[in-house]
This record gives sequence, C-alpha cells and structure tokens, in this order.
Amino acid sequence: MSITVNLYYTGANGNARRFVQEMEESGTAELIRKEEGNERYAYFLSLNDPETVLLIDAWRDQASLDIHHASPMMETIARLREKYDLHMRVERYITDEGGIPASDSRFIKQ
Repeated sequence: MSITVNLYYTGANGNARRFVQEMEESGTAELIRKEEGNERYAYFLSLNDPETVLLIDAWRDQASLDIHHASPMMETIARLREKYDLHMRVERYITDEGGIPASDSRFIKQ
C-alpha cells in the first residue's frame, strides 16, 4: 500500500514558486526524497493558477509518513510555509492494490 498526498500550496506574488525554489536550492526537498519510505516528492506548476504549486508526496506506508511528520524536517518546512505565507489544500489517496483495470487500460498509451 502506498499513500499519496497532494498538497496545493497557494500564495501571492509568486510566493508559492519561491517556496519551491528555496525547498530545492536549500537541499530540503532532496533530503525528504532520501528519507526511508519516500516514493515520490515532486512539485508541479499549475497552468490554471500561477499562484498555486502542487506537491505530490508519496510514501510506502503510514508508518513512513508518521516518521517523516515527526522529523525535524517538518519544522523547516513549516518555517518556509510561514515565510512565504502559503495556504494549503490537501488530498490524500491510497494506492489501488488491484492496479489499472483492463477496461481503463485501453485509454492509456504506453
């Protein structure tokens, strides 16, 4: 089972993008990617809202995510969120263990 959390960071005047830039340039994002149980940590820019950035954050299981949330890394992230005055919307998904059904796979070009 994998847990994927989509975090939509929204700011003003380019602050969400500045937040991502600092997360990447400071090495914080890379440290998170190297944490045990992290499967994906990737930022994406919105075409519909230039003030919003999407983080797709995937973890092997709840225990891995709990360890991440208890780490000092979260304090760093929280400080940066405050620095850039970001607001968040969160979606959480559990991986479908059965995979993509045959009825859906005909719509996917590999």
